[in-house]
Amino acid sequence: MRAYHDEEWGVPSHDDRHLFEMLVLEGAQAGLSWSTILAKRENYRKALDGFDPARVAAYGETEIAGLLEDPGIVRNRLKIRGAVRNAGAFLEVSEEKGTFDEYLWEWVDDTPVVHRPRTMAQLAAKTELSDRLSKDLKSRGFTFVGSTIMYSFLQSVGVVDDHLVGCPAKHG
Repeated sequence: MRAYHDEEWGVPSHDDRHLFEMLVLEGAQAGLSWSTILAKRENYRKALDGFDPARVAAYGETEIAGLLEDPGIVRNRLKIRGAVRNAGAFLEVSEEKGTFDEYLWEWVDDTPVVHRPRTMAQLAAKTELSDRLSKDLKSRGFTFVGSTIMYSFLQSVGVVDDHLVGCPAKHG
C-alpha cells in the first residue's frame, strides 16, 4: 500500500494500458478494500492478458468461465463481464478520440486537478467531475463506473491529486 501511494497514486498517467488496468481494478474494488485488489493485481495482469483491452474485449464464454474459476482474482460474474464489456467500450472511445488518454484528459483541459486537503475527512468521495464522467461513460456502454468509483479512478491515475498538505509523496 505504501509503495502504491508513494509511487503511483496521484501521478498523472497517459498510458492507455495503465488507464484500462486502473479502470478494471477500480471496478473490481467496488464493495471490497483497495488492499485486497492490490494484493491480486499481478494475478489480474496474468488473467487479463496484461490488461490488453483488445484481447480482453475478444473474450468469449470460455475465457469468462476460466476467469470465474481463477482464485487469484475477484470471481464476481458481474465484475468479470463488466471488465470484458468495458474493454470493448474502451476501444470504441479510443477509436473515436484517438486514445482513451485523450478522452480522459480533455475533461480537465490536460491539467491535473490538485486539491490540498488538510485532513482525511476533507477528501471527497465523488465530485461534479466524477458525476459527469460517470454519466458519460455509462452512456457509452461502460459498467462499474459510478461516480464514487470514477473519483477513485481519477485519483489513481493522477487526473486528481488529493495528497494531503504535508504529504511527502504529493505529485502536483
